[in-house]
Amino acid sequence: MIRGIKFVSIPVRDQDVSLKFYTEALGFKVGTDQPFTEKQRWIELLVPGAETGLALFTPEGQEDRIGQFQSIAFWCDDVFATAKVLKSKGVSFVKEPKTESWGTSSVFKDPDGNMFALSSKTNHK
Repeated sequence: MIRGIKFVSIPVRDQDVSLKFYTEALGFKVGTDQPFTEKQRWIELLVPGAETGLALFTPEGQEDRIGQFQSIAFWCDDVFATAKVLKSKGVSFVKEPKTESWGTSSVFKDPDGNMFALSSKTNHK
């Protein structure tokens, strides 16, 4: 049976720029970085303390996905504090942290304009 998600893919234009952003600004660790095709490497990143990773890879023919809102929500213990740290590392936010009845969230973007939710892990009741 399925036991989890190994990785989710993030479409990127320049793997080197993205690798620097995801490791230096977001704090992810390199799990794999090896040749894959003539145009791209296979780069898997590990989220410290999580089982699911990220692949900085754009399948051929799916370049139009770059720069879109990605259906990925990252969680943290404190959205406001995490957003402040990420901003100090140059991360741009398109939606500032806000607490709603269902929880706290914000939206940030990577160098390619891909947008992601940053949310609290648990919902407020």
